[in-house]
Amino acid sequence: MKKRVFITSIVVSILFVFTFLLAASWGSYSISFGDVIKTFFGQGSLLQRTTIWDIRLPRICVAIVVGVCLSTAGCVLQSVTRNELAEPGMIGINAGAAVAVVLLISYGSTSYYDTIGDVALFVMPIAAIIGALLSGFLIYFLSYKKGVSPTRLILTGIGVNVGINAFISLYQLNMSKGDYNQVLTWTSGSLWGSSWKFFWLVTPLAVVFLLLIMWKAKILDVMDLGDEIATGLGVKVERERRKLFFYAIVLAALATSVAGNIAFLGLLGPHIAKRLVGPVHRRQIPVAAGISSVIIILADSISRNAFSPIEVPAGIMIAIVGVPYFIYLMLRE
Repeated sequence: MKKRVFITSIVVSILFVFTFLLAASWGSYSISFGDVIKTFFGQGSLLQRTTIWDIRLPRICVAIVVGVCLSTAGCVLQSVTRNELAEPGMIGINAGAAVAVVLLISYGSTSYYDTIGDVALFVMPIAAIIGALLSGFLIYFLSYKKGVSPTRLILTGIGVNVGINAFISLYQLNMSKGDYNQVLTWTSGSLWGSSWKFFWLVTPLAVVFLLLIMWKAKILDVMDLGDEIATGLGVKVERERRKLFFYAIVLAALATSVAGNIAFLGLLGPHIAKRLVGPVHRRQIPVAAGISSVIIILADSISRNAFSPIEVPAGIMIAIVGVPYFIYLMLRE
């Protein structure tokens, strides 16, 4: 197993470096891999430095944070619910964060990305976390009956997700054309408009909750065995489930606040990683983070360039892969 984990880690790392260089080089102004590397060491031309450091690199870094947050949240939710199909976009957490940010975008603004100031920018993750927490509390409350059944939790989450998305669709009908187009792009999951501000805004808090989850990795392993066995091994299941559910909510909210409602990313990475390196979370979570980062960087690169000058939201590109894979998992289960 150690050899398999080592080989998998090397392969994922190589794929990550390749997609990183591809995203930095591919665009309306193409830059060779060699020039990209030279630019990172300060040897590129002024145009190359501006293109990479001010335009492409912030977007890539935000994509990486989003991929890591959603994949880790997916790993946690799949253990908490003991269901391989669980992920933040499926059980309503992303939708709760999305509706809060949609209300923020539409509030008194007709050109969101042009008029948003630094203060409003800091409000975004706060609004997303509040929306996700309210959604998570509603899911937890509705699924609670002498404790929380994992099956009831995920089914309740699916219902809440459908309801919130229906509300967002109805709310969009009353928006101006400009706000409607911006919100539609954002709710589909897009990294358009990403900047270093977005990256530094969410990364510190994301690191804190990632460390908390890694600290709870062994508890996640035990919870995979079932509530009765976990209780027998001394784990206070209900209390730990609440904590881990909260950590997953915050990570999903942070990702949604800067990239919109990207579904299936929290499903693909964790599930592929589990098949490659097994269910032990201290191995699964880092590999899942790498795989999800590769997926979102590649999806964003394709969405930016394949249909130029039109930019397709990255969330749609991920869904093209995610939906068939989800159906495959559902049929297999």
